[in-house]
Amino acid sequence: MAHFDTSGLADAQAELLAQDIDVVRLGYCDIIGTDRGRDVLVNRFGRTVSSGVAFCRSVYGTTPGGDVVDINGGLSDGLPDILAFPVLETLQRVPWEPGVAHCIADVFNPDGSPSEESPRQVLKRVVTQFAQLGMRPICGPELEFYILEENDRAPNGWARYGESTGNVYVSGLRGDPENVLLSSLRQLGEYGIEVVAANHEFSSGQFEINLWHSEALDAADRAHRFKAAVKELARHRGKLATFMAKPFNDEGGSGFHIHFSMWSDDDRPLFDDPSSADGLSDCAHWAIGGVLAHAPALAALANPTINSYKRFGPDTLAPWLIDWGLDNRSAMVRIPPERGGASRLELRLGDASANPYLATAALLAAAYLGVRDRIEPGAPLVGYGYDPERSPMLPTHLDEALDALETDTQMREVLGDTFVQTFLTYKRDEIRRFRSFITDWEFTEYTYHL
Repeated sequence: MAHFDTSGLADAQAELLAQDIDVVRLGYCDIIGTDRGRDVLVNRFGRTVSSGVAFCRSVYGTTPGGDVVDINGGLSDGLPDILAFPVLETLQRVPWEPGVAHCIADVFNPDGSPSEESPRQVLKRVVTQFAQLGMRPICGPELEFYILEENDRAPNGWARYGESTGNVYVSGLRGDPENVLLSSLRQLGEYGIEVVAANHEFSSGQFEINLWHSEALDAADRAHRFKAAVKELARHRGKLATFMAKPFNDEGGSGFHIHFSMWSDDDRPLFDDPSSADGLSDCAHWAIGGVLAHAPALAALANPTINSYKRFGPDTLAPWLIDWGLDNRSAMVRIPPERGGASRLELRLGDASANPYLATAALLAAAYLGVRDRIEPGAPLVGYGYDPERSPMLPTHLDEALDALETDTQMREVLGDTFVQTFLTYKRDEIRRFRSFITDWEFTEYTYHL
């Protein structure tokens, strides 16, 4: 049986009641990044969660359409349980839900071992390996998303909110005519997830809200909560927020950029070296080298859907090639110009559909391997990228990225082989279902002339 330290439950329950909170939403992240959970009455909270809250393990094999993929230890094994235990330090009042607090859960098997399919446990596993090197990874997530509104004339029933061109980096009613973004920013600011700023992004109806940097697990916790909250706040307005990588043919995709640095146990920035030509340390160069070396496998987790690969291409402001550059936004890995404690790399590979825990874990795993194996990154990109004669190309389809992950034995070892096998099984089922589905493009292309 999984063991849980119950010593803090009584105090947590009393504090919640003192804040007039009567429900705790106990939530955890599934494979695709959806917050799964259960609402627990506070006056029954201690006894309900002390032995774990049971969920069917096949939640990790449940598709967006509600089908159940037969992952290892799931359907064929009789749909056994996993147990969710609250991480009490993550209890947070939900500003837009009176009387409700959210609490992130860690997930375990009934024998007490961590659930290796749990994205949060995957990230914790990678962070632990950095700790063995005396290093602390720091991450700052940047997520873009679209807000949509119902429209009977739109092909899928949803049109872009505030449709207008040229509104990149604007604020106010010009790009946000109903103050949806402004209202969301204010409420998210009271949610304890360290949002700091917001703006209209490049495409119509596309927005970005920035999150402050912190230690990797906390950053991923906040990014996960952020995505769920943005979607929930849009629902309150009768709208739909989507983090789909590329929802429209005529507009750009949504990115999930991660700023990443490493610090020592005694709080020294490990990516900074004023004596080097570019101001970066050997450790920074090795981390970049690892990210480049393992980029095809990394893409499987940073770009986890079939739709993800429609965001890539020349002149898209999304990376297309495996390269790095100094303050160069056309590179896959950009090195921002700040140095000192702000020395960092920015991975621009990921798209907004990525699971924050898994995208972060994949980035850290690749960087860890780079540091461990002292992988040099080669010369940085100079000038505008997208020239395939200068750098190798990233995977162009999800199945290519999955094959790369499957064959990258070093990444599999760092991330955990059980998790990787579950992820591959789940995602290959997604490809199988897509290939048998008749798309609107096929109907439009073929019906009239053929």
